[in-house]
Amino acid sequence: MTTVNATATRFVGGEEDRPSGSSMTTEDAKTVLQVRALNKTYVQRRTLSRKTIIVKALNSTELTVPADRTLGLVGKSGSGKSSLAKCMALLERPDSGEIWLDGTNLLSLKGPELRRPRRKVQLIFQDPARALNPRFSAVELVAEPLEVLKWDAETRRSKALDLMEEVGLSRHWGNRRALEFSGGQRQRLAIARALALEPRILVLDEALSALDVPLQVQIMNLLLDLQMLHGFSYILISHDLRLVGRVVDEVAVMHQGSIVERGKVRDLFAAPKHAATQTLLQSC
Repeated sequence: MTTVNATATRFVGGEEDRPSGSSMTTEDAKTVLQVRALNKTYVQRRTLSRKTIIVKALNSTELTVPADRTLGLVGKSGSGKSSLAKCMALLERPDSGEIWLDGTNLLSLKGPELRRPRRKVQLIFQDPARALNPRFSAVELVAEPLEVLKWDAETRRSKALDLMEEVGLSRHWGNRRALEFSGGQRQRLAIARALALEPRILVLDEALSALDVPLQVQIMNLLLDLQMLHGFSYILISHDLRLVGRVVDEVAVMHQGSIVERGKVRDLFAAPKHAATQTLLQSC
């Protein structure tokens, strides 16, 4: 059983302390996921006025995610980041467009065909307390996704305990309920649960924003170690450009449902071209 180092402070030193090869760009790496011309519209109905409001969340969105790398996705509130994350994880279906994962357009699949590929993109939310069933024990929470693989109960429990240990939680805490854990520990539980299905991509939707800085450091170092161990990709969605700039390989800026700028962190932050990027940098 390999346990990652959950207490290191490697990433806080900045770009020079990232794992070797972290300057690799999308062009240098194999593509694991590609979003093409994605559109998503929400219809909101006001109860009192009975008015219908059309919200264009995604507007011909294009995004390429390289394998084994970390991509930052930034933008102001309402720019479409969370909508894009939910569509990539197939928690919501876009109105049109394509989502290619390892050469397969996921939106062309239906029913049983989707079961295996949809496991390969896992979403970790900002508030793990809302995502974790409070009635379940920690080991039950981590093991639950394995039921879809029809693993027997004892094997699921053993795998769940291994995953808890891998993310820095004691195996002896397996019978604790989610609310008995601290915020940082609950986020570790959520990560362990996502790892159970052996994803190719983990999408972290503001998953660190509710944690204080020392806990952010611990969790990000854990994620970097897990990436080196398992070789998956991250999409880090955050409003904290300082955090994004210190841990990602590239950053993409989203504005009004589209990716308006993308590049290596140092280059994009030093010379932003789009007004949306300039505004984000001025606000931090």
